[in-house]
Amino acid sequence: MPPQDYLLRTYAGILGKIIGVYLGRPVEGWPVEDIEHRFGTLTHYVNHELGIPVVTADDDISGSFAFARAVVDHGRAGGPSAQQIGQTWLNYIIEDKTILWWGGRGRSTEHTAYLNLAAGIPAPQSGSFERNGRTLPVQVGAQIFVDAFAMTSPGDPERAAALARAAASVSHDGVAVEAAGFVAAMEALAYTERSLDVLVTMAANELTDTTLLRIVEDVRRWCAGTDDWRAVRQRIEQRYGYSVFTGPCPLTTNSAAVLAALLLGGDSFHRAVSIAASAGWDTDSNAGVVGAIDGIRLGLSGVDAEADLRGPVADQMLVVTADGGECITDAVRETLAVDAGRRVLDGQEPAPRPRRFSFSLPGSVQGFVRCPYVSSPYSSVVTGNAGPGLNLDVRGTGPGAAAAVSTPTFLERPKAGDNFSTLASPTLYPGQTIRARVRAAEYRENLTVSLYVLAEDSSGELAMTASPPAIVDTTGHDLVWTVPDVGPNPIMRVGLRITAARRFDGEVVVEHLDWTGAPSRYRQSGVLLTSIWDLEPEALRQWVSSATNFEPDFRYTYSVSHPEGTGIATVGTRDWDDYTVSSTLVFNPHERGGIVARARGHRNYYAAVLDDWSKLTLIRRDHDVTHVLARVDLPYTEDSPVAVALTCQGNRLTCTVDGSRVLAAEDDSPRALRSGGAGFLITTGTMLADGFLVTTAGSDR
Repeated sequence: MPPQDYLLRTYAGILGKIIGVYLGRPVEGWPVEDIEHRFGTLTHYVNHELGIPVVTADDDISGSFAFARAVVDHGRAGGPSAQQIGQTWLNYIIEDKTILWWGGRGRSTEHTAYLNLAAGIPAPQSGSFERNGRTLPVQVGAQIFVDAFAMTSPGDPERAAALARAAASVSHDGVAVEAAGFVAAMEALAYTERSLDVLVTMAANELTDTTLLRIVEDVRRWCAGTDDWRAVRQRIEQRYGYSVFTGPCPLTTNSAAVLAALLLGGDSFHRAVSIAASAGWDTDSNAGVVGAIDGIRLGLSGVDAEADLRGPVADQMLVVTADGGECITDAVRETLAVDAGRRVLDGQEPAPRPRRFSFSLPGSVQGFVRCPYVSSPYSSVVTGNAGPGLNLDVRGTGPGAAAAVSTPTFLERPKAGDNFSTLASPTLYPGQTIRARVRAAEYRENLTVSLYVLAEDSSGELAMTASPPAIVDTTGHDLVWTVPDVGPNPIMRVGLRITAARRFDGEVVVEHLDWTGAPSRYRQSGVLLTSIWDLEPEALRQWVSSATNFEPDFRYTYSVSHPEGTGIATVGTRDWDDYTVSSTLVFNPHERGGIVARARGHRNYYAAVLDDWSKLTLIRRDHDVTHVLARVDLPYTEDSPVAVALTCQGNRLTCTVDGSRVLAAEDDSPRALRSGGAGFLITTGTMLADGFLVTTAGSDR
């Protein structure tokens, strides 16, 4: 059984990870002399000084939490194998777009490993010395992607290290794989052991590599009896610096930097991540690893003890993968996702589905902050969490002066400094029903709350659509609102708007807020192309495409084209369970094409596909294997529209063509899919699609 405070420490570890990454990210790649000259020691976020956002996409975060989905996705006793984790890479990575540093074959070990996997070379061969040479597989990435694996094994360093080594071997070999096990063992031990000296000693038992053992010995000796991190850094530079090793970004230098920051930081979370972010080398990765270890070890009280590095982050994370609806997330949701993996490994039943915003962990706000688009400049609202629920400290609200809080449901357009692609799908859609429970801490007459969403209108301005206001009091009120059609553009934010008949200064508590299931009716239609020079209109930005060309068409709504192999374009989230997805398809030369349902990545989905100008097939793609569920003769011709609809209801799939049911199947496999997004599939060719409609049973199609 996990420690009693397992969820709290995991939450603190995830907060530590993202705080460290966000602290070190702005100076990643800077010479240490430039960091010193501009900032000295990074004791706070410097993003505003450089004109870049604090919360941004980063490989350290996306890789850590996407690759660990292998534990649940494969559900294997003892944890996923290296080969299965490699399959997880292929499911969630879109080449040249998501998660990795795409530095080129032979330059980036992760890029090289991905190309090996895509060519059919399984892990661990994909990351091996034999395949990739002696230099490439010892880059730093092995130890920066294993935190979530380690967090599934609290108090069990052997299991944590084994999982980490399997994960690291997808793209690394040798000393890098050992270092990943070392980091994971420290994180697992940190759940039950506070002493850094004991942590390092016990985790070092996982090591056999003489270079790593020497690094541990040297760094411990150099850090003993001093608090001068710059002097220790100079020693690391002389003996283990980048110039000592061949190839870009060697792991060994950064392993020494991580250990030094931990030891010199002592029991100060703030000092440890500040040193790691200020010392140069791979600043965001090193500070992220340090933050994860110390977050677990010192807990939330340690994270909160000194400078407020938590407040500006507001729990927010981006996990950028082919499963676009899971991109916009937060530290609470990822804590529960890690716990789901732990339950698989421990042989426990899954926990009940959590509400999207439960605010269940101390201090959690899950991205909710004062909304600058809706709040009156004459009112103020501060978010916090003094217990279960989101506490809103409202001041100055009255007639004409609303207070509002909101959280992102989709990504703003990329800004300068966003070095990693931020592909995503919205988390909320028209036709979904929002449910929230809200109460006032003390009675005020005519205090009202509305739910609202923000989406861009035709002029590109954010426009608010709101529910009718509801009176709330100390007993609480359940708000229920189905989001109406807001046009073709994605919903950007969801929030709550507070108004009062007379001035209100007080506290409002949001106990929870949630939506689930597929939209009752979600539609894109018509010609989205407005200019031959604009192939990325706002309405298409919510789609995540591994098809090389997913664009608006001159005559139809979409053009889906891929030069070789299979490309997918999807929208929606894992909340979408029972629904019908439909479109009218028009085929140019192709091998096969069709519509996709219950997609959880781009190699894990159901599809109704037409091929060979003569067949319709229902399939389930399960990573490397395609299962044929049903197949029927169905002639179709080039440039002739075919109206196709695929319905998923429980374990039953039904396909209609031009309004007639032609194919059905039941999937009772343990690997059956119960929910996921929808979209299009094309293999080696082009398919046009006129309109896209998702409906649920009982809705007016």
